[in-house]
Amino acid sequence: MDSAICHRCKVNWGKIVALKLVVFDIDGTLVDSASTIIRCMSSAFSESGRDVPSAEAIRGIIGLSLPEAVGHIAGAISPQELGAIVASYKSLYLLDRESRSEPDALFDGARVCLSGLEADGYLLGIATGKSRRGLDALLRGHDGMARFVAIGTADDGPGKPHPFMLEKVMTEAGVMPEDTAMIGDAVYDMQMARAVGTLAVGVAWGNHTAEALYAAGAQTVVPSFAALTTWLRRALPTEGVS
Repeated sequence: MDSAICHRCKVNWGKIVALKLVVFDIDGTLVDSASTIIRCMSSAFSESGRDVPSAEAIRGIIGLSLPEAVGHIAGAISPQELGAIVASYKSLYLLDRESRSEPDALFDGARVCLSGLEADGYLLGIATGKSRRGLDALLRGHDGMARFVAIGTADDGPGKPHPFMLEKVMTEAGVMPEDTAMIGDAVYDMQMARAVGTLAVGVAWGNHTAEALYAAGAQTVVPSFAALTTWLRRALPTEGVS
């Protein structure tokens, strides 16, 4: 049998079963980090001597890789200025993280959802605009949150909505687009998912509105983690993979 096919399947009691992958965004989807990001981004712009963006504007770019996010809200800006704001934000975010005993909180129901999906036989992945260092620190702070088989971060290549990150995660997991769901709170997540050909599932508790998520291609926008689990079990059944 072709090795690529074997890589994407499990044998369950003599039957070949396709693996199913659920990929999660982090900020605004699993983790309630908006207040931290808004605070650090506001301070970074203030330190640079530029007008501080509104909280709404900063919410709108959460999910993008940091240089793209800064460039989006700064408008016309030189590479040197952009680099200075990015560096300031990184420093402020690190100081903020080190000054607290607890990381940004998981949204209610996140841990139960991840554990339940694992128990159902889904593979779990991450596609995030965070750096790998920032993600690793977050996962350490939430010890035992989940076992992720594949991870894509801002350090790996083009950021959202470019399809690279999600394609990387699927390749590492050995799962095809039709067997993958991308879960996110931002239009960039939905655009990336549709570009790759995966299911595009929006969440209603994050930084972008349900209307914006649907306009970006979401096939559904769920109101809770419990609803997400129910929807995935119907739309992307695992066929009893253990």
